[in-house]
Amino acid sequence: MINKPQPGEYAPYAAGYIAKVPNGPVMEILEYLKQSTYNFFSRITTEQADYAYADGKWTLKQVLGHMIDTERVFSFRVLCFSRGDKNPLPGFDQEEYVAAATFDARTIQDLANEFKALREANIYLYSSLTDEQSLMMGIASNHPVSVRALVYMTAGHELYHLELIRELYIK
Repeated sequence: MINKPQPGEYAPYAAGYIAKVPNGPVMEILEYLKQSTYNFFSRITTEQADYAYADGKWTLKQVLGHMIDTERVFSFRVLCFSRGDKNPLPGFDQEEYVAAATFDARTIQDLANEFKALREANIYLYSSLTDEQSLMMGIASNHPVSVRALVYMTAGHELYHLELIRELYIK
């Protein structure tokens, strides 16, 4: 079982993500979100998917692509740190990642399918972690972070963006 991380297991910026995760088993939350987020994006129209709420802001396809990229980064960190890798891992510039990606050339359904497949793979990885592995620490983005914090950050980051989407894109 992956328990909620404690302060000191993550960078200050991650506290907001972790706070968004409701009480309960995080693996059940990730499983639920896999399907509910997939269903949400699968119902988005092409017009909605290409919408950005202001100049210079991401389209909904870019937001979903960013969510996918971030989950990949977090899961890579989980893999490394749970295997005892002590090498510090770099941060990533989300703006540069989105600018270099081709999210807007893809359909929202294709991105939703990728999200669901990635989450399914990560659920296998996260479910395989022992209690000891979940407590392992590493350095990412110049901050110490535990494996379990990264799992919670995966869910919290998703919840953060879903909240923004409902506030700014689809009211």
